[in-house]
Amino acid sequence: MKTLVRLASFCVLASSCFAGEPDFSDVFVPAQDGYRSIRIPSVVVSKQGIVLAFAEGRAMASDQAENDIILKRSADGGKSWGKLQLLYDDGKNSLNNPTAVVEQQSGRVFLMYQRIPGHLKERSANVATGFEGTDIYRNLLIWSDDDGVTWNKPLDVTQTTKRATHATTVASGPGIGIQITRGPHAGRMIIPFNEGPYNQWNNFAVFSDDRGMTWKCGDNVPGAFLPDEKLGQRSQINEVQMVELSDGSVRLNSRQFAGAKVRKTSVSTDGGVTWSQVEDVPVLRDPSCNASILRYSFGNGNSRGTILYSGPDSTGRETGTVYLSTDDGVTWRGKRVLWPGSFAYSVLTKLSDGTVGCLFEADNYRRIIFARFSVEWLLATETTKPPQP
Repeated sequence: MKTLVRLASFCVLASSCFAGEPDFSDVFVPAQDGYRSIRIPSVVVSKQGIVLAFAEGRAMASDQAENDIILKRSADGGKSWGKLQLLYDDGKNSLNNPTAVVEQQSGRVFLMYQRIPGHLKERSANVATGFEGTDIYRNLLIWSDDDGVTWNKPLDVTQTTKRATHATTVASGPGIGIQITRGPHAGRMIIPFNEGPYNQWNNFAVFSDDRGMTWKCGDNVPGAFLPDEKLGQRSQINEVQMVELSDGSVRLNSRQFAGAKVRKTSVSTDGGVTWSQVEDVPVLRDPSCNASILRYSFGNGNSRGTILYSGPDSTGRETGTVYLSTDDGVTWRGKRVLWPGSFAYSVLTKLSDGTVGCLFEADNYRRIIFARFSVEWLLATETTKPPQP
C-alpha cells in the first residue's frame, strides 16, 4: 500500500511538472565566462544523467577567432550549471564545430571538432585538400569516461574522416551525433558532416562500427547542387544533423544555402553509406541557420514513435519553434513557439526524467540558454502566451 501511495504521488508530481510551461537557465554568457563571443552549442546526456553542454569560446565575434572548446556540466537535468571547463586551447589556431555523441554500451562520451590553422578562414583561397601541410583542416576526436570530468588528448582522425581530394573545409554537425539502435547497423555511431569548397558543400556521414575506435566516410548526398549564374552551380545544403528512423534507417536535416528557403532532407537505408536525392521539407522554414532533429521515442506495433525538430520559424533567426513528427519526419503534425525572440543555433536532447532539453543561442548571440519542456506541453493547445525573453 505504501508503495502504491508513493507511486501515485510521483505520478501526480510528474503530471504537474509535465503540464507546466518551459523553464530556462543561462548556460554560457560571454560577458561572464571570459570570452568576447560564445557560439555553436552541442548538448548530450551521459548514461549517468549528467547534462554536458559544449560550445566554442571565441576571442572575437567571428567564426575563426582562436576558438577554444569549452564545456559546462549539470547534475540536475539542466536546472543549474557548474563552472566553465576549458577542454582545449590551441593558441592562434581555431577549434570549431563541437559535435558530441554518447556510446550507449560503454557510456563513453565522444566529441569531434575541427582544427583550422590560425592564418586561414573558411573562405580563404589557399585552404588545401589532402592530409598533410599547414593549410588543411583537421578532424580531431576526444572522449571522456567519467561523464565529462576528464578528457583524453585529441586524436587526429583526419585521414579516415576526410576525403583525400576535393574536400577543403570540413565541418562536423555542428550539434550532435547519433548511435543506431535498430536494424542491421545497430550500434553504429554516426557524426554528420559537410565538406567544402565554399559554396560547393556536400553532406555525408562519418561512422564507426567498433564503438568509436575507428571511423570511416560514407558517400556524399546526391542532388546537392543547383544551377547558379555566377558560380555555375551552388550547393543547397550545408550544416547538417541526422536522426534514426523507426526501422534503423537515417534521415538527415540540412541547412539551406540555395533554392527554397526551407530545410533539406535525404534518407539512408544502409546506415549512412549512401543516400537518396535531396528534397525540400516545405513546412520547415529556414532562414539559413543550423537546426536540430532528435529521436525522442520509438513506437510499438504500427506506431513509429516521435521525432522532434527545433529551429527558427521565420525569415530571420528568431521565433524558436519546436515541431513534432510521428511518421519518421515525413510530415510534422504539431508545433509550439519555445522562444519568441532572437533564436539561432539549437540542439535538442532527451533528459533522464523524460522531458526535453533545448540548448540554443539567444539575444543576438549574447547568451546560450537551456530550455526544459515536456512533449505534453508541445502537444497542448496554446491557450497561454509563449514565454517572454
